[in-house]
Amino acid sequence: MFKTTWLSLLLAIFVLGCSSEESSVIQDDNNNSVTGVDQVNDDQNSDSADGKIGYSAMSLKNPFFVIISDSLTEAGAAHGFSVVTTDADSDVNKQANQIEDFISQSVDAIVINPTDKEAIGPAIKKANEAGIPVFTCDLQCVAEGIEIAGHIGTDNFQGGELAGNAMVEVLGDEGGEVLILDFKQANSCVLRVDGFKKVIDAHNESTQTGKITVVSEINGGGDQDIGYKAAADSLKAHPNIRGIFAINDPSALGAWQAVKEAERLDVIQIVGFDGELAGKQAILDGKIYADPIQFPKQMGQGIVEKLIAYQAGESYEKTTLIPTALYKKEDAEQDPELRAAE
Repeated sequence: MFKTTWLSLLLAIFVLGCSSEESSVIQDDNNNSVTGVDQVNDDQNSDSADGKIGYSAMSLKNPFFVIISDSLTEAGAAHGFSVVTTDADSDVNKQANQIEDFISQSVDAIVINPTDKEAIGPAIKKANEAGIPVFTCDLQCVAEGIEIAGHIGTDNFQGGELAGNAMVEVLGDEGGEVLILDFKQANSCVLRVDGFKKVIDAHNESTQTGKITVVSEINGGGDQDIGYKAAADSLKAHPNIRGIFAINDPSALGAWQAVKEAERLDVIQIVGFDGELAGKQAILDGKIYADPIQFPKQMGQGIVEKLIAYQAGESYEKTTLIPTALYKKEDAEQDPELRAAE
């Protein structure tokens, strides 16, 4: 089982690019990242912003996207960009309007976490026609006929595999029924579930006992309230559930509340995804068994680096995928971020 050690975590980057130039991301002891394209340095402060980046976050209720916004703003300022952040609130129409507003403002670049992997395509095409580069962060858009200048996100399939390994481990020889709280609007979440199922299927093929059965796959909305309701309904419909895989921490925490109210905390194990502070704390407290963790700070920084290379006409990796690392209670007990929050 993969175990992280926080003061010496080294990340290799998997890249799917259009150039032969290599790029890597290394996380240092202060949770900063340096990449092969450029280095974001806090000392590189600009007296005034010479350019503007428009960022449409999927939902600022989710701390994950707040971290991306903060890192994008910090990295942008270091290179002379101001950043205008808007909250799409998981509404594709709202996000489309925000993109159109950015176009009318003649921003230098648009960064989005697509609220829908396909439906946001027409709005992106309008930005393409206006000559404004669009970058996606964390979540990808798979709509046809659009141009994405660059993407940086998590290797979500690999993260899903880690989540599957964690579920196999925690259910042990007994196996049992599992609920998946998904969010099919986001391609990243689809990949997480695909990776999870791959491991579960391989486990079931390799054993005659302790098989794991996915009895329900339901929309958890990537949201704590929606995840709570989805889990509560599923627990009533499937009283023998022993495990829940939630595609992010908010929906995992919602599921935990539902399990608590059903008085089944001693029976059901939860595996989440993200590694937000609240999720890490839940792992420390024993509410969540494990999380494949993401690195959102690197995403905001990496987008700025791609934008700089784009404007300079330099070659750069169009797509960068950051591997996840499995985070469990023993990691939480050593995590300086949790100690600082005490």
